[in-house]
Amino acid sequence: MQADIAVEMRNISKNFGSIKANENMNFNVRYGEVHALLGENGAGKSTLMNMLSGIYSPDSGSIFVHGKEVRFMSPKEPIQMGIGMIHQHFKLIDIYTALENIILGEKGSFFINKQEISKEIKGISDQFGLGIQQNKKVYDMSVGEKQTLEIIKVLFRGAKILILDEPTAVLTPQEIKKLFEIVNNMKAAGCAVIIITHKLNEVMEISDRVTVLRKGQSIMTYETSQTTMKELTEKMVGKSIDLSIKRAETKGNVEILKVDHLTVVNKEKINALKDVSFNLKSGEILGVAGIAGSGQKELCETIAGLCTAQKGKIIFQGDNILGKSPRAIIRLGIRMGFIPEDRLGMGLVASMDIVHNIILKDYQGQKGIFLKRKHIIKKAENIVKRLDINTPGIYHPVRKLSGGNIQKVLLGREIDSNPKVLITAYPVRGLDIGASFKIYDLLNEQKRNGVGVLFIGEDLDILIDLCDRIMVLCDGSVTGIVNTKEASKEDIGLLMAGEYKVQ
Repeated sequence: MQADIAVEMRNISKNFGSIKANENMNFNVRYGEVHALLGENGAGKSTLMNMLSGIYSPDSGSIFVHGKEVRFMSPKEPIQMGIGMIHQHFKLIDIYTALENIILGEKGSFFINKQEISKEIKGISDQFGLGIQQNKKVYDMSVGEKQTLEIIKVLFRGAKILILDEPTAVLTPQEIKKLFEIVNNMKAAGCAVIIITHKLNEVMEISDRVTVLRKGQSIMTYETSQTTMKELTEKMVGKSIDLSIKRAETKGNVEILKVDHLTVVNKEKINALKDVSFNLKSGEILGVAGIAGSGQKELCETIAGLCTAQKGKIIFQGDNILGKSPRAIIRLGIRMGFIPEDRLGMGLVASMDIVHNIILKDYQGQKGIFLKRKHIIKKAENIVKRLDINTPGIYHPVRKLSGGNIQKVLLGREIDSNPKVLITAYPVRGLDIGASFKIYDLLNEQKRNGVGVLFIGEDLDILIDLCDRIMVLCDGSVTGIVNTKEASKEDIGLLMAGEYKVQ
């Protein structure tokens, strides 16, 4: 093995029951390198790195760290060998300060010299450009600050090999830029940095090499400078994909939905939405941007009649529907498609098949006491064919489908109901690139049909390319509504961070 190789994983396989998460995977990362692991959801990226960080053990294959073969039996062992993983969902205690979170878990943490530890943390922060307020409570931190704290934690414990799992998923563009500066500083200091991602533009910007994974297998490793986004996409998906989004142009749009001074208090008695006002036109896609937990979920659920509001109005075609039940809204003749974040918790009944999940949506509109199943069966067959849903049949239980196929069932059902307003919360989450662009085409088709689409998304590039306008939420408030033909990612990022408002 080469002297500059920090980690090498050879012929790694891992099964979960009948599912092959990793099959004979090969991967290595060098010191002083940023190596991207690129692949769609379910490709095996996180499973592979969870074995390197001691969370799982491989069923077969070998792992070498610093030239020595290892077999980790717990997460503590990789930490002792200088491996640190920053998970997508942070492992921090909200009521503790940054300093307390860093110290937590250290040997003799009850008797350590906090002043000396604080100096050591400052040294690490200065070396890598990690600005952190050590006495700040985690619950007062932004998402970017929490991620910085997680990085300091692993560096403080001596990590020279760092794994970042989808590190930009919930960051603003400004926070992403800062993160990449930190990553480059770690690379310059000789650290080996592994980034798990599915974002091609970020791979091209930050990585030195990239390994493409597909369906549990390592397909190819490239020098990033010697490849293209098109080539990586083809390897990741297994076929050629057109990565352009063709925004549909419509005319004569009229206001179909108006949200007026909406205030919603969540279960924790916190204002999830604060005096939110906006309108949605027919034949328009209105994007909603914001870091996670900015009020997107409550906004969707309140419009759909699933959540009560303390103040405001929701005017749908001249009627105030706020406070009406979802069933009452349907009885008024208002078909409002709703695609929630929790697919099986709220969107579909897991134990039922595709046909019966469609019946749940359709039965109220049927006349008479007997259900007419024939047209529903045909509808299910059309949805499966149109969206290329991978299922043994229309009577297969939804819970046995993959996450992406569950998403397609839900989206297909809602679009097929011919709604006047379609509310979509992260509609391509869990889908591969090909399926995602199919969904964008379907949303554009709905737009051309005069449907008003509310599109809650997390990828700013997609929001700008697909939507006509973008409303930005920060801490439950609207910080701005911008025209996508004029806005930049940097402008939207500032609004997401609440640094200024567009009146």
